[in-house]
Amino acid sequence: MKIKIPNKILKNTKKCNKLFNCIENDTHVLCKVEHCVDNKVHFIKCVDNDTCDYKISFGKSYFCSCPVRKEIYKKYNK
Repeated sequence: MKIKIPNKILKNTKKCNKLFNCIENDTHVLCKVEHCVDNKVHFIKCVDNDTCDYKISFGKSYFCSCPVRKEIYKKYNK
């Protein structure tokens, strides 16, 4: 399934060091959203420990501030 993200959101995702692999590559494994608070704060668990400018440490867990990842979760529940 092709993931479609509005251009406005793509333009706001300026720090993506993964070249939008999440929407360009069907085999890319997304960080799993374990818990979402008010559709604004997305706590994640990642398969790898790759550096991501949008992955922010919060105690023993992480949350994601990536506009594209948030939209994927919102639109596709993935």
